[in-house]
Amino acid sequence: MSETQSAEDAVEEKLQAFIDAIENSETYQQFMDANEQLESDEDAMALLDEYRQKQQEMQQSFDQELMADLQEIQEAIDENETIQQQQAARAELIELLEETNDVISEPIGVEFAQSSGGGCC
Repeated sequence: MSETQSAEDAVEEKLQAFIDAIENSETYQQFMDANEQLESDEDAMALLDEYRQKQQEMQQSFDQELMADLQEIQEAIDENETIQQQQAARAELIELLEETNDVISEPIGVEFAQSSGGGCC
């Protein structure tokens, strides 16, 4: 086995340990629990589906009545405890991952989680 292969194996092993640590973190577990609760809350899911549908309708044609409907649904979403808990848990997970990115990026001098773009043109 070459030194390069050995180094790659070590990186792969450390990466798996990192993934395991994230998955075992309280922040990740809270996010997963909040997602589960959201998916099992029929009222919350109906609100989100209705919101997405109205957004798609707005993309087709702008209408004041449609905009009022969208705002009304947004207010209901803002008042829905299950949705708010999921959004808060998601925000905490994103913060953890951003902090992780910063810790990794600093020593290598490159934005670790930088998007490489994609698509064409």
